[in-house]
Amino acid sequence: MRIDAHHHVWDLTVRDQPWTAGLPILRRTFTIEDLRPALIRHSIDATIVVQTVCVAAETPELLALASREEVVAGVVGWVELGAGGVEEALAELLASPGGDYLVGLRHQVQEEPDPWYLARPEVRRGLRAIASAGLAYDVVVIPEQLPAVLDTVRAVPELRFVLDHAGKPSVAQPPAPEWLESMTGLAELENLTVKLSGLTSAAPPDWTSRALEPFVDALLARFGPERLMFGSDWPVCLLGRGYDATISAMEELTAQLSQRETDLLFGSVAAGVYGLSR
Repeated sequence: MRIDAHHHVWDLTVRDQPWTAGLPILRRTFTIEDLRPALIRHSIDATIVVQTVCVAAETPELLALASREEVVAGVVGWVELGAGGVEEALAELLASPGGDYLVGLRHQVQEEPDPWYLARPEVRRGLRAIASAGLAYDVVVIPEQLPAVLDTVRAVPELRFVLDHAGKPSVAQPPAPEWLESMTGLAELENLTVKLSGLTSAAPPDWTSRALEPFVDALLARFGPERLMFGSDWPVCLLGRGYDATISAMEELTAQLSQRETDLLFGSVAAGVYGLSR
């Protein structure tokens, strides 16, 4: 299967997305029907839809979407990690309609003012509950929070971590030494996989493949295709040149891989990490 391991949908008539307020191109409703033509053009067989806001009601909505949309193979939802009763919240989600599509959880750690949010004891307890439920955990952070990610991935070895958007490096200039150092450290921890996603969303609007190349090369050198997975970050990638340019750039920058390695990066790694059986 070819899998897009990271995209979003939202309906502004149901719930606001405050983070889009200053981004006119994203300030509307986005549905699977909007995405479907791009999936067909690029022979994408399955997708992972990922939470966008830290609101409990969103995850059941995404699970219901997955249960009726064949192309959505999994949902990365949200629970309040720092609250008590994470085990009960996960059990309720898994038992809800479409609950078998829940493959992971995520929190908007990038918005937390505490750079060591992930190291809080109550958050670590929540992460261990996710591991006990057999689910993965997507980490969305800014580069300044990467030291806490390294410490947390090391401290919770039983949990499968997925680093969204490669830790959100600044793509407007060459890779920062601090980011490269963090990637080197994280590569030593086998319970973490990286999403080859979000780079085009964070790049200048007129980005080129050449600008992305040092980042992709650095990730391939450290993690290899066995620990990388493609994600479009649609519709956020519309801030740049859109879905077609994003996936084409990733294919171009990984063209040196063998067919087996390409299959890993564009499908098999995501299927394994998220336990997809559909």
